[in-house]
Parts: sequence; structure tokens; C-alpha cells
Amino acid sequence: MTSPTPHTSPGHDDAVPRSQSATTHDRPAEPPQQRDPAHDRPPRPWSARRIPAALAGSLILLAAAALLFEAIWIRTGHPATAWWTTLTGELGTRPVDNIWILTGATVAAALGLWLIILALTPGLWTQLPLRVPTDVHGPMRVALDRKGAALLLRDAAIRVPGVSTARVRVRRRRVTVVAGVAFRDIADVKEDLTDALRREERDQLGLARPPRLKVRVRRSTK
Repeated sequence: MTSPTPHTSPGHDDAVPRSQSATTHDRPAEPPQQRDPAHDRPPRPWSARRIPAALAGSLILLAAAALLFEAIWIRTGHPATAWWTTLTGELGTRPVDNIWILTGATVAAALGLWLIILALTPGLWTQLPLRVPTDVHGPMRVALDRKGAALLLRDAAIRVPGVSTARVRVRRRRVTVVAGVAFRDIADVKEDLTDALRREERDQLGLARPPRLKVRVRRSTK
């Protein structure tokens, strides 16, 4: 006599995987990692230095072409030209401490130092880099001219009640504002002016490296 085969209800073995999958899908999502604002600052724009590069390249090209032409001219059996004869004679007879030799060496050293400084410095001193939105992928550089930034800050200063005149000077690391007060207390106007300029600098300009703000107020005589 055979024993009855145990009967399992359908779906019994699937109960545990379903509960596990439900538990897996119900996990709370991890909060997005916050980006460091310092890493979002764009690099300072560098000048292409096209004019100095073109001048240096042109001088080197002319000198190399003249020497090459003279070498080929002499190698083909022709007599040396007058400028080559004069140059070699002067260099061969003048001592090292001659005034013209020292002057030429000083000029060459100054030009070389100038080219090295141009190669190691970014230039574009009149441009201020702006912040780049975090949703922008890839390299992106945006800059604002200093004169434009000064005009925007001056307009924000004039809108402050009590300010009749304003002079703004924008540098890379400092913004200096000199305002004339026609009415209201000077201390209150200075406080409102500082707040307005900081809001303008933060919200409207969007500078990547905000310079320090220096505000000076004085009673207007007009």
C-alpha cells in the first residue's frame, strides 16, 4: 500500500522570494552626495597671447631664414654678403665687455624673461570668472569684464535710499565702493548699501571667486 504523496499548495514556495523582493524594493533611496562648491569653481581663463607669440615667431623665422640663406649661398661657392661679413667681423673683433655686446645681451635677456613671464601668467586681468552651473557637463568658462561688474554694482548702490553718488572700483581681490549720502543716517546707509552690494554680487554677478567688499560712505556736499 503506497503512502499518499504530500501535496503542496501552489505559490507556497514563492512566498519567501516575494517578501524578500518587496523588502529589497522598499529600501529608501540614498541621499545624493553634495558637491563641494570649491570643485565647481571654473579655472581662471588664460590668454592665448597671440600677439607676443606672433612677434616672437616672426623674429625667429626671419633670423633662421637669413642664416639658412647665407649658409646655402656660401656653400654654393658665392662670396659672403656684406651684412654677414660685417656681422662676423664685429663679433670676432669686439671684446665681450664692449658696450654694444652688453647692450645686445641685455635686450635679448629682457625679451626672453618677458616671454617666460607671458608663458607662466594667465593674463586677462580685466576679466572675472563666473560660476558654472552644476548641471553643465564638460569644460565651460564664463567671464565678466571688470567694467561691466563695476556698472552693475554702481546701479545697485544708487538704488539704495539715501545714496546720491557712487564710485565703484573692481579689482581681482577687492571691490571698493565710495558712496555719497544725501539724507538718512550714514551708519544706516552704509549697512543697507553693504547688504545690497553683497546680494548683487552673490545673485546677479555670480562670481566664482567673490572679491572682498570695502564700502566707504561720506556726506554728500551737493
